[in-house]
Amino acid sequence: MRSLLSLICLVLLTFPASPALAQTASPEPFKASSPLTLELKSARWFDGQAFQKATLYVVDGKFTRKKPRKVHRSMDLHSQFLVPPLAEAHNHNLQNAWGLEHYGQRYLQDGVFYSAQLCADPAGAEAARSQLNREDSVDTLFASACITSSDGHPLAQLPPAARKDDSAVLVMDSPSEAERKWPKVAERRPDLIKIILSNHERPELRARPELNGRLGLNLETATTVVRLAHRDGLRVVAHVDSPADFEVAVKIGVDLIADLPGFFNSLGEDPERLALSPEAAARAAQAKVGVITATAATALFPTTPAQLEKLRSVQRRNLERLKAAGVPLLVGSDVFTGTAQAEIRQLAEFGVFSPAELLKMATMDTAQALYPRRRLGCFEEGCEASFILLGSDPLQDPKSIATPLLRVKQGRILSQVEGLADGNDQPGISTDAPAARKKPAAKPAPKKATPAKAKPAAKVVAPASARKS
Repeated sequence: MRSLLSLICLVLLTFPASPALAQTASPEPFKASSPLTLELKSARWFDGQAFQKATLYVVDGKFTRKKPRKVHRSMDLHSQFLVPPLAEAHNHNLQNAWGLEHYGQRYLQDGVFYSAQLCADPAGAEAARSQLNREDSVDTLFASACITSSDGHPLAQLPPAARKDDSAVLVMDSPSEAERKWPKVAERRPDLIKIILSNHERPELRARPELNGRLGLNLETATTVVRLAHRDGLRVVAHVDSPADFEVAVKIGVDLIADLPGFFNSLGEDPERLALSPEAAARAAQAKVGVITATAATALFPTTPAQLEKLRSVQRRNLERLKAAGVPLLVGSDVFTGTAQAEIRQLAEFGVFSPAELLKMATMDTAQALYPRRRLGCFEEGCEASFILLGSDPLQDPKSIATPLLRVKQGRILSQVEGLADGNDQPGISTDAPAARKKPAAKPAPKKATPAKAKPAAKVVAPASARKS
């Protein structure tokens, strides 16, 4: 049985979405302030291993250690912690206008600023793209060229008409067909190419009617697609089901693997067949292929507790082998109704990663892998000044990552509080306990006119009312 998640997200490519799919109300929209020059006093910021302490400044959307002549807002962060925003490397819920309407604000609420949407049809991607990659929205990459075979996933989840015309996904059954259809790829303006590999090493599966529309490319076609994509400067993400899919994806030179073998037992066979060998992990590490974990999606599949326990055991072993080999591991949930927060929780349950390792994966490694040409996930001179503020140390209290107190994207405060985004010199918000009420100040006596002075910076004892920001 194919993923319920994949069924939902791909039916949305061709049918009007049902409001019943939105399980919770969409959060209030976030608004971005004007670009601010910030002073972050006594900031505790994550360097990938531990928290360092220093005063940081934000100028023109970048971090700097040099104090600017004028500061719009000064924040005393003595009791809070700065981490880079989260990244979601595998989802499908922002790849059309309906999904964006229902889940776009959820990403910001969860502190997720970067995403990859891994099987978008061109029309849906274009409609969503116009509202993303802005100062008040998530930065998003689209795999709007999703390539499979004529009996491949996700065709089983599409209506018959959509299986034949290459509108939702591109069908390629041979190297020559890949060459002939390749101009259609450029028409889709993809940020990424996604190829489907599903038990490719077992051609006998193609004779089973119940698996029609649930398989994927053969080796020769997949190899051709990767060659053409790299020729055109496009990165390739591979969906894999079996360890053999994983190994051949590495061999033919894909850039990313979309899911951990064992995230789903597609054939219902012994989960042990989904275990990666140490040698396969070593080859992936040597090739520097990033692997997106996507283990949270397992919970969407119907299974017995005993089956789930076996599957989780194989997933844990695969994660351990990939980690030991030094494979770049990226956080992605493939949970249509959620974000990377779901995957962070599941990965924490495995116990394979220390709190610092998991925090680095979620806030630094994934964003940098998605956007290798940008300086993301860092607090050094010249890095993009995007971060979330936490009320406690996530290395001691990992759950604090789920409740950001403040969100800043490229030097702009993102807030749901009405009016906060207006103007540079607005009073700030506080992430500490609410301040005690003060009596109204006595009205000052009139003073003689004096020369105008520069307006002092608004001080922010960084944010409790911002729990909503």
